[in-house]
Amino acid sequence: MKMAEELGSSSAAAATATSTSTSSSSPAKTRSPWPPVLRWIHTTTDHIIEAEKRLLSLVKTPYVREQVNIGSGPPGSKKRRLRSTSNEPRFINTVTFNSKEDSPTLVIVHGYAASQGFFFRNFDALASRFKVIAVDQLGWGGSSRPDFTCKSTKETEAWFIDSFEEWRKAKKLDNFILLGHSFGGYVAAKYAIKHPEHIQHLILVGPAGFSSESEAKYEWITQFRSTWRGAILNHLWESNFTLHKIIRGLGPLGPHFVRKYISSRFGGYSIGEVLTEEESQLLADYVYHTLVAKASGELCLKYIFSFGAFARMPLLQSGSKWKVPATFIYGMQDWMNYQGAQEARQQMKVPCEIIRVPQAGHFVFIDNPNGFHSTVFYACRRLLSRNPDSESLPEGLIYV
Repeated sequence: MKMAEELGSSSAAAATATSTSTSSSSPAKTRSPWPPVLRWIHTTTDHIIEAEKRLLSLVKTPYVREQVNIGSGPPGSKKRRLRSTSNEPRFINTVTFNSKEDSPTLVIVHGYAASQGFFFRNFDALASRFKVIAVDQLGWGGSSRPDFTCKSTKETEAWFIDSFEEWRKAKKLDNFILLGHSFGGYVAAKYAIKHPEHIQHLILVGPAGFSSESEAKYEWITQFRSTWRGAILNHLWESNFTLHKIIRGLGPLGPHFVRKYISSRFGGYSIGEVLTEEESQLLADYVYHTLVAKASGELCLKYIFSFGAFARMPLLQSGSKWKVPATFIYGMQDWMNYQGAQEARQQMKVPCEIIRVPQAGHFVFIDNPNGFHSTVFYACRRLLSRNPDSESLPEGLIYV
């Protein structure tokens, strides 16, 4: 696709007008005072947006990118998540794809250390049946990156859940399908528990946050933490030492490191469909710029999860509170354990399906895009089909 903003036609002007009308003002652009040759980290907000444009040039469906204003959170605000040292507005980077009239709305929330562009292989297929809206969570990707002031799990959850709700209000959305991946699945589930009236269906893709280290089967993590290696790693975790800090520390070597990881994970060591060279290069460039930008949302990690990625407030404990039909999607080689979803389903009083996709790992939507699309369409059959009960599980997928 040629991005709507880049088209040299009247449609480009219309896309720009739409974007401008949705945001009350434009976010401030951050530029480095240092010339490129002297910069340790080669990125700015402009670099992130330009990298996003290049990656989404692979998508054929026209779209509009906008920065949705969710408020400024002036000093002294009772909403701590929006507290700031200035009155500078906060924005959520949002991409909306063209769709058929009356298509149900599908909102996509990315995972930790990711951004909405990770779904570049899925936008065309999903936009054929949904009005697709993908967002960068507050503190990630091309969204605002305010200072992270949270000091507890409750405050950290509010940072993401409440900023998403402010975004929903600004977009005037209601009755939509919410899809979240990994940490984004955790946020989506917590949001759906707090605001079920807005959600038609919840889709959780390899969601984090269902397991607690207090469970007997994870006793090994306690034993490992008692070793000197475990103690060091646990200290780094509690000090909020993130992957992002490693990439930033590599300075000019950072882009090379990210390219090597992307080409390995989705190339030579791919579980499913290998990225093309162009896809790999564009995704690596995009990932690098989103990782090394100002630390913000990434600092949530130690407040949401303990060492070993165990939730401090597990979703498993909230199963009985769910009021929205849900579908869990896991790659067959996903490191996230689908058994947590099985345990949660036993407590739920709403319809819940668990589906596993072959030839896919944690990034099922990249590893096996066709299998992922089939699963999403099947999960939403009651919203897409006139006769949903006649539809059977697509071939190759496994119902758990």
